Amino acid sequence: MYGIEAINANNGWAISAVGITIVFSGLVLLSFVIAQLHKGLDLYENPRKIKGWFSLKKKPVKESDNSLETEEILLVLTEEQKEIAKQFALLVSILEDHFSLPRLLELARISGVKNFHSNLNILLKSDILFPDKEGFFCWDQDLYIETISH
Repeated sequence: MYGIEAINANNGWAISAVGITIVFSGLVLLSFVIAQLHKGLDLYENPRKIKGWFSLKKKPVKESDNSLETEEILLVLTEEQKEIAKQFALLVSILEDHFSLPRLLELARISGVKNFHSNLNILLKSDILFPDKEGFFCWDQDLYIETISH
């Protein structure tokens, strides 16, 4: 018995369907793992980032006149992030009062600041770096000192 008759007689269609399903499922799982691999590597590189996921910056507070105000809560930084913030403070000190982010990033790259993109993002989220109305950014020294001291 050869050909289609052999396939029909030995459940070849069912076996091939199961095989295709297994291969397709494996490829889907592999693509999901590859798509999420950067998150696992980021946690492997800095396991203290999990702590940063649960820290808050601002929370709404009800006032007596029923208007919503925001109470500022400091972003909790790890010791490594505080050291990198100190490096950024030194870089900002050589720039003008209003500076561009690409210039700061270039200085950070040249200076060898570790993970300068993600750490600059932390400074932006904590409002230590804040935008002015003309497309440049400023450094809030008081908030920086308050954040680093905690």
